[in-house]
Amino acid sequence: MTPIERLGLAALHRCDPERAHGLSILALRTGLLPLAGTVTSPRLATTIAGLRLPNPVGLAAGYDKNAEAVTPLSRAGFGFIEVGAATPLPQPGNPKPRLFRLTADRAVINRFGFNNEGAEVIAGRLASARREVPVGLNLGANKTSTDRAGDFARVLATCGPHVDFATVNVSSPNTEKLRDLQGKAALSALLVGVLATRDALARPIPVFLKIAPDLTEAELADVAEVALASGIDAVIATNTTLSRDGLTSPGKDEAGGLSGAPLFDKSTRVLARLSKLAEGRLPLIGVGGIASPEDAYAKIRAGASAVQLYSALVYQGLSLAADIARGLDKLLAQDGFANVTEAVGTGREEWL
Repeated sequence: MTPIERLGLAALHRCDPERAHGLSILALRTGLLPLAGTVTSPRLATTIAGLRLPNPVGLAAGYDKNAEAVTPLSRAGFGFIEVGAATPLPQPGNPKPRLFRLTADRAVINRFGFNNEGAEVIAGRLASARREVPVGLNLGANKTSTDRAGDFARVLATCGPHVDFATVNVSSPNTEKLRDLQGKAALSALLVGVLATRDALARPIPVFLKIAPDLTEAELADVAEVALASGIDAVIATNTTLSRDGLTSPGKDEAGGLSGAPLFDKSTRVLARLSKLAEGRLPLIGVGGIASPEDAYAKIRAGASAVQLYSALVYQGLSLAADIARGLDKLLAQDGFANVTEAVGTGREEWL
C-alpha cells in the first residue's frame, strides 16, 4: 500500500461506509488514485471461456455498480473486471444504512438490494468506456418484477453488445426470493432464456453463473448438473453468505450478505466440491475472502481458473490487485509452474 493510499483509506474510514464507497469511485473517475497498469507475465497470462486475461486476478461485481469507473479500473492491475449488478429498470435498493464495515473481522455486510441506474444508463457508459482488460456485467432482476427470469435476458440484450462477458446473479441474499432461482428447474429455465438471448447477439459472449456459498450438498450437485447441461461458460463461486459464525465486530448481526475474510474457508470448500463435481468440464472463478497472494493461490489450487476480490480493497486499498498478481507470479515460480493453468486443482483434496 502506498503512503497516499494509506492516508486516503484512513480518511475514508472516518466516513459512513456507503459515502466512502461513493468517494472512492469519484477519486477513480477524477484521476486522484495512482494506477498500477497491466500486470502480466508468461506465468500469469491465461484464458478462461475464450477470454484472454493478462493475469487471473479480477474485480468482483458490486464495487462499480453503475459502470462509472470502467476505464481507470481496467488500468488498476486487475486481469479482468466485473461491474453491476444491473437491472432492467433503475431502482434505489434497500433503505439506508445498508453497508457495514466489520473491521475486527476484516469483513463487510451489505444489503444494498441491487441499487443501480438501470440497464440503459449502464449500457451507455459501457459503450463509451476505454478498457484494457476484459470487462463483464453482473445481471440482476428488479425487486418488483413479475418475471425475474426474463429480467436477466433483458439486461443482457441491452448491455451485451458492450461487454466481454455477463454473469447471471441468482445468489444475492438481498433481493427477496432471488436465491429460489438456484433451484434445479427454475435455474435450468432461466439459463435457457439467457443463453438464447446471448446467442442472438451480433457478438455472442461468454455467460457465467454466480452461486451462493450456503447451498447444501444436494443443491450444489443440482447446480453443477444444470450448469454442465446448459452450456454455461463458467461458474463463479461464491457470492456473500448469510452465516455469521465466529464474528466479533459490532454490527455482526446486521441483515445482509457477509463478505471478506470470514467467507474464505466456506467459499473455498464450495469451490473445491464444485470442482470435483464438474471434473474439469467447467471453468470456475473463485471468490470470497481473498486478501493476499496466498489466498488467491489457495483458490486456484482448490480448482479456480481465475479469482475475484472486492472486500479486501476496503482495508488494503486498490493497489492490492497488483500486489496479489505479482505475489501469485512468485508463488507459481516457487512451485515450478510455468503457467497458472498448471496449478488449477492441484490442492483440491485439502478442501474436501
